[in-house]
Amino acid sequence: MNIEIVNPVDLKNWDELILSFPGYSFFHTSYWSKLLQKTYSYSPKYFIKKDGREIKAILPLMLVQSIFTGKRAVALPFSDYCQPLTKDKNSFTELWNEVLRFSSERKMKYVEIRGGEPLFDNIKPSTFDYNHTLNLSVDEEDLFKGFSVNTKRNIKKAIKENVEVEITGSERATEEFYEMNCVTRKKHGLPPQPRKFFLNLYELILKQNLGFISLARLNGRVIAGALYLLIGDKAIYKYGASHPEYLNKRANNLVMWEAIKHCSEKGFKSFCFGRTEPDNEGLRRFKLGWGTEESELKIYRYDIGEKQFVTVKTKTSGFHNKVFEKTPLPLLKLFGSITYKHFG
Repeated sequence: MNIEIVNPVDLKNWDELILSFPGYSFFHTSYWSKLLQKTYSYSPKYFIKKDGREIKAILPLMLVQSIFTGKRAVALPFSDYCQPLTKDKNSFTELWNEVLRFSSERKMKYVEIRGGEPLFDNIKPSTFDYNHTLNLSVDEEDLFKGFSVNTKRNIKKAIKENVEVEITGSERATEEFYEMNCVTRKKHGLPPQPRKFFLNLYELILKQNLGFISLARLNGRVIAGALYLLIGDKAIYKYGASHPEYLNKRANNLVMWEAIKHCSEKGFKSFCFGRTEPDNEGLRRFKLGWGTEESELKIYRYDIGEKQFVTVKTKTSGFHNKVFEKTPLPLLKLFGSITYKHFG
């Protein structure tokens, strides 16, 4: 078998290569890989199957080694999805068998793949999330017509309230978004990502025009924003944040609408709203309100010790949320900077 393990950061034409596979996403790029490596010190193990010089299949993995959450291989940490890329099923099967052998030798806890349902035959997924995608191949007027009544009303309300939106990739905007993101995470009872994650994201991605921030201001103050990633003809909404005292201005809706228009004007064909957990019905309704197509994102976890796929029951809400809600923001930031890498 002509199988190699590579680091995409070291390969010059990696990002051109992934665009040759229909299932590519920003999470397959060398830029995202470098961001995860630089911020969290994860070890990249991207398995590739070659036929001569042609790469027939790619299975991206990062090794997460933690004294708290164990040693495991994930495709990919903190990524909405990252399905294997393959030109034929046999090539994937060979890669998958090699991944299992590799993981068993290194006594990994499990291997987790986010996406790739057609490649796993009739295997029951370990869990699933929802994914929502908007087709940008229609004009602006038809896009707006496809929104729900509530979504249209909220956009118009934000405009009437004199909310202004800026599309930017600046360092200042990144800093402003990070601070607002910390407030939002605290409101949801969650620790924020480390500050260095957003600084690295600016340097490696936004500065290269591979993403942007849609930032809403009211009377000069930042009140809401969202961060988007771009590759090929696909855009994805990755992070959103807002100040809770301004939610009645409906700035989040205008932020999203301006981002959609921006991506459409730049020639992007697909606008992904990212994954949504099944129990987050409010967020699911918000995304459906934009005329999106909903699909199920299947997630597969193979337990190395048990030598089988296992069911995963994720519990994202509980007592810890109440604790984090009451934790002072500086302490919460410190906690996130120390522990975040363990949960990829």
